[in-house]
Amino acid sequence: MISVSILGAGNVATHLYKAFEKSKSVSVNQWYNRHLAPLETYRNEVSITDDLSQLTKSDVYIIAVSDDAVAKLSSNLPFEGRLVVHTSGSVGIHDLDKKHQRGVFYPLQTFTKGADVDFADVPICIEVLERENLPLLQKLGEAIGSNVYKVNSDQRRALHLAAVFVNNFTNQLYRVAHEITESQGVEFEILKPLIIETAKKVQDMSPYMAQTGPAKRNDKKTIQKHLKLLENPQHEAIYKLLTSSIKKTHGR
Repeated sequence: MISVSILGAGNVATHLYKAFEKSKSVSVNQWYNRHLAPLETYRNEVSITDDLSQLTKSDVYIIAVSDDAVAKLSSNLPFEGRLVVHTSGSVGIHDLDKKHQRGVFYPLQTFTKGADVDFADVPICIEVLERENLPLLQKLGEAIGSNVYKVNSDQRRALHLAAVFVNNFTNQLYRVAHEITESQGVEFEILKPLIIETAKKVQDMSPYMAQTGPAKRNDKKTIQKHLKLLENPQHEAIYKLLTSSIKKTHGR
């Protein structure tokens, strides 16, 4: 049984807690947050605290807080020599206080409170400074059903950047599309099969090979028609930028 203490009460911390609770080989010893209110719902399930000095011993302490708070929280922990990991895609492993055994347990997925997550669909990227800690983090990820990947800090930062493109930026494009359909009183629902098929395609082929559309074909007439339809200058700028990028990629 792997004993875990969770530090933080945001989206990642909450989803990790739920995943650990379902696992037969992980025990959540304690859940810390600087304010107890977000943890009150779980008071009857797990020991909660807002006092770092009251932290009990665990095999691993998982810091799941905002990126800016990771370093300070790790330095404030009232012990040393124990395995402390963070869950950030962009924070370096050396940002953790050197008094600890340091590691990273980064679940590469989008997390929203209230939206269920199957950790079988959540890759876990791990990194350690002390090699002997690698098997523990490997087992911890596998215990919640995840595929576990050993990546270094540079690789993890690249993955996090790429994730912003495929998730955050793509979601903003969905929002733009939603505004466009709303402006003409047409249902955004009609686009959902296309969204799903686009995501399915890259499971079996490269994004380069999957690309279609007027920019790839260099269909100037259609491109101009689209630009005339766009009333929002920001939407027009996005369209022009992405069209230019696609044309350059495909030699148009």
